[in-house]
Amino acid sequence: MESTAVTTWSLEQTAAADLSPAAEPAAVAAGELTVVRAGIPSPGFNRYLYGAVGADVSWTDRLVWDEERWRAFVEEPGTETWVAYERGTPAGYLELQGQPDGVVEITYFGLLPAFRGRRIGGHLLSVGTARAWDLAGRWPGRAATRRVWVHTCNDDGPYALDNYRRRGFRIFDVRTEDTPAGSART
Repeated sequence: MESTAVTTWSLEQTAAADLSPAAEPAAVAAGELTVVRAGIPSPGFNRYLYGAVGADVSWTDRLVWDEERWRAFVEEPGTETWVAYERGTPAGYLELQGQPDGVVEITYFGLLPAFRGRRIGGHLLSVGTARAWDLAGRWPGRAATRRVWVHTCNDDGPYALDNYRRRGFRIFDVRTEDTPAGSART
C-alpha cells in the first residue's frame, strides 16, 4: 500500500500582544467584507463550511460525524464560529474551541477556493485570533485566555503555515507521519 508523509506543525501564541494583525483588505473599508460570529449554533452550517472549505485540501475527519456529533460540538460552551462574508457570500470561517485553563484552540480555519489569494485569509485569521484572546468576555465563568493554539499540515493550503507565522504564532511541535494514501487525517 502506498503512503504519503504528512508533516503537522502545532503553533501557539501565549500573549494577546503576540498577534500581528494583517493589513485590512480594501474590501473591508468598502463595506464589502465583514467577519461575523455565527450567533446561533447550527450543525448544518458548520458542516457546510467544513465541506466547502476542506474538500480540496484533504479535510476528511469530520465527514463521518452525524447530526448529534455536530450539534454537540457547535453547542459546547466556549465554542464559536466566525465567518467572513464578501458581499453577503460566505468566503471562509474560523472555529474557536475554549478548552480548560484559559486555552483556546483554533480547530478549523480556511477559505472557500474562490476566495483564496485575495488577502481575506490573513484578515479572517487576525480577527479570529483576536476573538480567541477575548473569548472569556463572551462566556461568563471562563478563565481569561492565556494561550491560543492551532495546527496545520502540508495537506492544507500552500500559504497556511506562513499565514500563521505572520500573525505571530510560533511553532512548538512538528510531527511527520506516513499516512496511507487516501486515508482520513485529523
